[in-house]
Amino acid sequence: MSSTAPSAFGRLRRTPFWVQIVAGLVLGVVLGFVARQNDVSWLTNTLDTIGKLFVQLLKLAVPPLVFTAIVVSIANLRNVTNAARLAVRTLLWFAVTSLIAVSIGLGIGLLTDPGKGTNLSTSGLKPPQDSGSWLDFLTGIIPTNIADAFLKVNVLQIVFLAVVAGAAILKVGAKAEPILKLNESLLELVQTALWWVIRLAPLGTLGLIGKSVAKYGWDLLRPLATFTADIYVGCALVLFVVYSLLLRFVGGLNPLRFFQGAWPAIQLAFVSRSSVGTLPVTRRVAERLGVPSEYASFAVPFGATTKMDGCAAIYPSIAAIFVAQVYGVHLGIGDYLLIAFVSVIGSAATAGLTGAIVMLTLTLSTLGLPLEGVGLLLAIDPILDMMRTATNVAGQVVVPILVSAREKTLDLVAYNTPKELYDEAPATEPPPVAVAA
Repeated sequence: MSSTAPSAFGRLRRTPFWVQIVAGLVLGVVLGFVARQNDVSWLTNTLDTIGKLFVQLLKLAVPPLVFTAIVVSIANLRNVTNAARLAVRTLLWFAVTSLIAVSIGLGIGLLTDPGKGTNLSTSGLKPPQDSGSWLDFLTGIIPTNIADAFLKVNVLQIVFLAVVAGAAILKVGAKAEPILKLNESLLELVQTALWWVIRLAPLGTLGLIGKSVAKYGWDLLRPLATFTADIYVGCALVLFVVYSLLLRFVGGLNPLRFFQGAWPAIQLAFVSRSSVGTLPVTRRVAERLGVPSEYASFAVPFGATTKMDGCAAIYPSIAAIFVAQVYGVHLGIGDYLLIAFVSVIGSAATAGLTGAIVMLTLTLSTLGLPLEGVGLLLAIDPILDMMRTATNVAGQVVVPILVSAREKTLDLVAYNTPKELYDEAPATEPPPVAVAA
């Protein structure tokens, strides 16, 4: 009996996703170095084009994804007892944990000075045309034109519209059921298409890394190494220390049980680098850790678009200090408070995918720092995004558990049986994305 050898495409599909990511990273560094050393302009342009196309594809999903996910998650509150109280407590814990995370990020950045000693030329750089203020940030959340919010991909405004629409669906009731069904269908379509884009992440990593190495070479190696270490240390402190302390002293729970049960989602987030792509596993993990399914159907999808301790708190706080030091801009106490404010209020701008860049741009614009600083960090963004996303997803499970524990609705038997949870959850290959019911 003869057997047909698997095709190259078949072997690639069977290759673990994290291996594909690492391969793209290594190949991107090699190609970028070749392009820089030999001044191969066509290779640099090709790498730049690949990276840009990947980012554009991800951004394409942001408006419908954010809008439909939040509308559906808010509408699901109709099935939850004491929904208003649960929603308020969920948002409150989102804000509290984000404030703790941004404080840790600022502390690490001030202690390590990640941007000093770069010796980069800043000639020809132009500051943002609009320097955001507290008032500009708040008023910018409310759109003057609904179409512009979607066409210009203003995520904060889209979140505002989605919250209003979801609340209106709750108020209208049965008459709004067709609108809710339409949003659920659109959300499923968008998440399915998004998974196809996420599968291109190794190629996108190759382009983004390669272009950055070709442009900057190793000039930023030392400060970027410090910056990378800062992000990983900050995320690790939040992920393993802060969350453990909250679970122990606020929820009265064993943190080890949480990590044993939530590890499949945390691992998948690290590999896929997408909170939204991890959403189905995140919700299943939350439910099997004892969170009531009706509440999880609201808290987890809403958290996937608004709860980003890694991308929206730790990362922009350290990155803002890095960019300010690179370009010789002094930050005062007011600036640090503004970073904390933007991180807590503006975390919805992350949208669960390339949001760290969106959030960093938002932070730099609000502080009046050069937006060109974003480009300096793209060289290592895929490496940073792994740890950031793992921290994001862990927080998206921790908060529903804390709220459920405080409300006395957490199934403690389920919480304390992590072995079954881990055995049943996928541990290697990311599953197809499905809409939360």
